[in-house]
Formats: sequence, structure tokens, C-alpha cells
Amino acid sequence: MVVPVDGGPADFPSIDLASALSNRTGRIHLILVYVVEVPQRFPLDADLPELIAIGEEVLQRAEDHARERGGHPWASVTTTLLQARLAAAAIVDEAIERGADTIILGTTNQRRYGELTQGDVAPYVLDNAPCDVILLRIAGEIGEAR
Repeated sequence: MVVPVDGGPADFPSIDLASALSNRTGRIHLILVYVVEVPQRFPLDADLPELIAIGEEVLQRAEDHARERGGHPWASVTTTLLQARLAAAAIVDEAIERGADTIILGTTNQRRYGELTQGDVAPYVLDNAPCDVILLRIAGEIGEAR
């Protein structure tokens, strides 16, 4: 099961949902993914120490939260930090590479040009993932889309 994390309010609820599903279906392999989006002006393998440090910190918090879940529902917990042009494509590629049966994608409502949207990641993952996708909308304030 792939759970993308970005340091936002959806990270822990997404992990909690994965835990609840694992408790119902049996121990699963949890893959926490953070994607550093590399701007076009840099090569894809550019050294971006500040962004990588942020990603490592987010992954560590997510892993700690997953391991603190009662009952230890995981067969394994893996963290993966990727560099890509588009986070959405990297998430789908990681799910394919890992043979994931599910992606749990947490999101919040956002406004872009006055219209309510789920951003760029959710629509791409929903359209392109070869596995089940669970979209978890986190209630709260509406932010600006990036």
C-alpha cells in the first residue's frame, strides 16, 4: 500500500486509514513516499539539500507515526524519497514498481482561479494508477492550489 506524504494535514489521517484497512485485511507492506519536485531549470538528479532534508524529516515523522499505531498492523514500513518533475507521475510509477494494490492519497480542498479543485496530483493519480486509489479528503480550511 502506497501512502504519499508531503508534511500536510492529510499525512497522519492517511496512515491511520491504511492502519485500519490493514487491521481488517491482514498485515500489509506500507510504503511511505515523499516526492521532491525538481524545477525544470535543474537537472532531474540535482543536489537539492534543503528540499531533501525537508523530505527526510517528513518521512521520519510519517514513519514514526506509522510505527506508533497500536497492534503493529504492518508487515513492513518502507520510506522512499524520490526526485521527479511531477509528484503525481512519481507516485503512480512507484506504485507500479512496488506492485502496490492500493494508493491512499490524502488531499484538502483548494481554490484555483476561484474554482474548487483537488490540485494537480489527485486527478492524475486517479486517471493513471493501475491499482485501487482511495482519496481521503481532510476537512478544514480551503487553501490555494499550487
